[in-house]
Amino acid sequence: MATRRRALAALSGAALLGLAFTGPAGAQETAPAGGAAPASSEAAGAAKQWRHGLSLLGQPKYQPGFAHFDYVNPQAPKGGLLRLSVDGTFDSLNDLIARGTPASGLQLIYDTLMAPAADEVATEYGLLAEAVSYPADFASVTYRLRPEAKWHDGQPVTAEDVVWSFEQMTKNNPRMAYYYSHVKGAAVTGEREVTFTFDQAGNRELPQIVGQLRVLPKHWWTASDASGKPRDISQGTLEIPLGSGPYKVKQVSPGRSISFERVPDYWGKDLPVNIGTNNFAEQRYEYFRDGTVELEAFKGDQYDFRIETSAKDWATAYNFPAVKDGRVVLEEFPNRASGSMQAFIPNLRRDKFQDQRVRRALNLALDFDGMNRTLFFGQYKRTSSYFQNTELASSGLPEGKELEILESVKDKIPASVFTAPYTNPEGWSEGLRRGNLREAAKLLREAGYEVKGGKLVNAKGEPFTMEILIANPAFERVALYYKPSLERLGITVNVRQVDTSQYINRLRARDFDMIISGWGQSLSPGNEQRDFWGSAAADQEGSSNYAGIKDPGIDALIEKVIYAKDRAELVAATRALDRVLLAHDYVVPSWNYPNIRTARWNRFSHPDKLPDYSFSFPDIWWWDAAKAAKTGGAQ
Repeated sequence: MATRRRALAALSGAALLGLAFTGPAGAQETAPAGGAAPASSEAAGAAKQWRHGLSLLGQPKYQPGFAHFDYVNPQAPKGGLLRLSVDGTFDSLNDLIARGTPASGLQLIYDTLMAPAADEVATEYGLLAEAVSYPADFASVTYRLRPEAKWHDGQPVTAEDVVWSFEQMTKNNPRMAYYYSHVKGAAVTGEREVTFTFDQAGNRELPQIVGQLRVLPKHWWTASDASGKPRDISQGTLEIPLGSGPYKVKQVSPGRSISFERVPDYWGKDLPVNIGTNNFAEQRYEYFRDGTVELEAFKGDQYDFRIETSAKDWATAYNFPAVKDGRVVLEEFPNRASGSMQAFIPNLRRDKFQDQRVRRALNLALDFDGMNRTLFFGQYKRTSSYFQNTELASSGLPEGKELEILESVKDKIPASVFTAPYTNPEGWSEGLRRGNLREAAKLLREAGYEVKGGKLVNAKGEPFTMEILIANPAFERVALYYKPSLERLGITVNVRQVDTSQYINRLRARDFDMIISGWGQSLSPGNEQRDFWGSAAADQEGSSNYAGIKDPGIDALIEKVIYAKDRAELVAATRALDRVLLAHDYVVPSWNYPNIRTARWNRFSHPDKLPDYSFSFPDIWWWDAAKAAKTGGAQ
């Protein structure tokens, strides 16, 4: 499930896109939470079965009336300033629309219907909603809002706000429209109740997807601003928006910085899902246009925390005095919550990448072993799964339930999935690298290409040219390392670096040959797989189907994942999907690292035991005055 885990989720997603930000009550329990309701429930006209939480994997860990999550410090001190960094710029405080570049941190000012738990997989508990109900066939879901929920101007959060937010998101943001495409409608069905109806039954994840909905204030957006001009939610704006969340916008310097201050009378501060969280008095995001400048700014104590995505910098850039004397802490946290595929992604919408032999040739040309040794100080391993480092990754030959699922779509998938596991080319020796290039040249000839005058051309005499589009300067050296091997095959390669805004616009318009990007995966994949690989998403503006995959076998396996009835079936279906995605050679897999590398100025503390699936920075961390006094600097 595409769970939004606030700051960490934003950071992880940005890193995969190559943007590298451094900065996912009282309800009566009459049926097993997260399980099927009795046959005599809502579908038969009986009273709704209200739940305090939802889980795809059985019953939620925390029972009704729980005090707080186990992994927080309920007595965490409140105060202090947290400074984060962002690579790029921004031009809007409205992040609903698909156009423009919204500021980071806006999730802090809004509440969602439900909130995830960081020590459970695919489990949510009530935030704006005090209770949730759905029928046995999962054909709809009803959320009941808390009566105490209010906007920062004191007005209540209403069921009308929820319906309006859903309508505006699906109207103005193509990606949200696709994400919620199976939600047929939303309607007010009680004083504080909203019911979402689905266009299909049996999709267990849809109630939780709706629970992730960010709720916006209808009364504010449909009114006029201070100058008397009507607001327009379909357009970008730098007017400070109204929210209901734990923070509100304090100050904005367009394109340069934005800060958020904690709301002392935040309506939800004593909810179980919020106890021990939102501990900083202020959170500030500073923007940098250059990664080198950004790193030097961290060394100069211009911001507090960064996730280091560069193996080179991790190995060589952190030997400055503040590290040696303990004022800066370097720490790696295990990434147990997700898998990913990061890769060189060719655009299948271009004819030259339609032939699988061409795509395999591009993989054979990548000297990963040399790249890892030369650029990454040997820190990485080659990615070999779309669900790398999780139990969802395929391996060996299919068997058991996975084999059964693959057999059910046998006429739609490559025969090789039954006979040969996917492998990336090995290139640890010069002989292997030369052999890979010979094999690549052979595949290109079979695909109808030949080398004339040192240039690879097709039957029409058209040269094979390829532009690798990047936004992150750190990826330039990666692309340039790949370039000579491609040129040895006769391919003309141009590495094009653009600013963040242009990169995003070209990505949305599918105006690229190849990018270096990827997809993050939760431990409970579901409906978002349609957005990643589904045929309908290939031409959908703003979707995450960057490659442009259109394949009936993939579509069929996505549905197997979504409609899995239990964990065992979900794992088997996901492995089957992974195996078939790999068999098509849609991408050139790059690298992976099992941990999250972080550096921070030593002014912060966290609970002794962090949750299993996230180190939850900054959600459950706090400003430590004693450490800060020893470290000096920002307050």
